[in-house]
Amino acid sequence: MKTDVLVIGAGAAGMAAALSAAKNGARVILTDRDERAGGILNQCIHNGFGLHYFKEELTGPEYAERFSTLLENYQITLLTDCHVHNVKPDRKAVLVSPKGVFEVETKSIVYTAGARERPFGTLMIPGDRPSGIFTAGVAQKYMNIENRIIGKRALILGSGDIGMIMARRLTLEGVEVVAVIERLPYSGGLLRNVIQCLEDYNIPLYLSSTVVEVRGKERLEEVVVAQVDNNYRPIPGTERIFKVDTLVLSVGLIPQVELLWGLVQLDPISKGVSCSNIGQSSSEWIFSAGNCTVVYDLVDYVTMEGEKAGKYAAHYAKGERFETGVPIEIGENVGVIFPRRYVSGEDLVLYIRSKKPIEGATLVVGNFERRFEDVMPSEMIRIKIPSQKIMGFERIVVSLKEE
Repeated sequence: MKTDVLVIGAGAAGMAAALSAAKNGARVILTDRDERAGGILNQCIHNGFGLHYFKEELTGPEYAERFSTLLENYQITLLTDCHVHNVKPDRKAVLVSPKGVFEVETKSIVYTAGARERPFGTLMIPGDRPSGIFTAGVAQKYMNIENRIIGKRALILGSGDIGMIMARRLTLEGVEVVAVIERLPYSGGLLRNVIQCLEDYNIPLYLSSTVVEVRGKERLEEVVVAQVDNNYRPIPGTERIFKVDTLVLSVGLIPQVELLWGLVQLDPISKGVSCSNIGQSSSEWIFSAGNCTVVYDLVDYVTMEGEKAGKYAAHYAKGERFETGVPIEIGENVGVIFPRRYVSGEDLVLYIRSKKPIEGATLVVGNFERRFEDVMPSEMIRIKIPSQKIMGFERIVVSLKEE
């Protein structure tokens, strides 16, 4: 098979990239390992999607359906139930599906494989190995796709957005959620989810705490929780026991980048694909967008970056070439930033997470300054920097000056 643009991953970023590439005159193949397009959106049956992009509130499946319908209006070859086995440096990819093994020769790639959940084994929590321990995404799939209840009495570790959303979902399905545990001194998710998913349902949130032991024979029986110090080490004597049969983990997402190992540079902080503001990686023919570059708060942001990567991948496939760009560097109080290079020609859209909570901070980027009242690591800042404010810089440093 031959194409102009191969898009790997048919979630929000991938569908947006495929549409954008097709609109810019490219032949597009869009592939995904699931049986239908939409990615994680298909199991996110709660609302809150689309407020920025569609200017209305949608559920995840509704958001995905909007794009699936649009895909049908363009000559986009959609290959679902299809796994990309490898990507070769000679711009070929091997695809495996029940229909057979295919080799696709492409002019450019848009990699939009998303992120995976951090598993229980990485937490190094001592104890038994009982059943009843799930990542939040797996619990969500069991309940929203397969209609299976996962337990009767649950504890949630991690106050990321999906963890808090699952606290509400479990409660609505009759599962008693005894608490949400967070090792940081502040919530790891959006404030609106703290209010709508925890406070509205009287679910307690314990900050500066973590799980130190799990107990159970065949099924989980007890979870031991302790408070932590400033270095996140458990404080002896603060342990308390929760008698639960289910532990749900919401302890972070890891960009899914294994398919591109050896082909592109990775960001040392986010661990995702390092890209310029047009979505181009260190390999000029590979573009990337979505949670495989940096973990976003909102699917709307993922969509916008997917559109941009698809557009420039199509231009590249038609023979256009782009400059390397000026490096974008992390400055004071900045934890995560995307993109990491600026290619001039349009305004720079930055995505920033602060390193710590700050009351009163000034964002400084080149000759641009903007004051924020409150900055939280859990709330991603999206801001557009006018091109004239960063012209002429050999490197662009992004800082959050604390007042």
